[in-house]
Amino acid sequence: MIQQFGYADSMPVTRVAATPTWLLNRANARAQSLLADAFAVFDLRPLHYRVLAALDEHGELSQADLGRHLALDRKDVAVAVDLLTERRLAERQPDPDDRRRNIVALASGGRELLPALHAALDGAQEAVTAPLTARETTELRRILAKLAG
Repeated sequence: MIQQFGYADSMPVTRVAATPTWLLNRANARAQSLLADAFAVFDLRPLHYRVLAALDEHGELSQADLGRHLALDRKDVAVAVDLLTERRLAERQPDPDDRRRNIVALASGGRELLPALHAALDGAQEAVTAPLTARETTELRRILAKLAG
């Protein structure tokens, strides 16, 4: 029998099951699955949304700066930007000041899609916190922010 998180015949280990690290890992797996499902409707991944949202918020950026802003490996940024440019959601052009660098900007298709992607993100957040009351959700955010530093 497949359990909620995809483990067949899951048998929890009591010593581990109540630890914060294990519980955070399980909650993260659930959250990441819900988030991936929300963006899969658009044939995108959460990473693609992060790139588009960064371009919307910060304007055009070099591909390297985009990677630094999002704490992503250069290769991951390049692959994400490739897909986004193929789908006409982003545009990439050589930097006029340094032709070795690429400048990435939000394309009109990306700008038009962003409201639906924002709604998908919001829906995933609601699904993640659905088992909680509004007060518990606020407290969870406060605690997670504290743990994240």
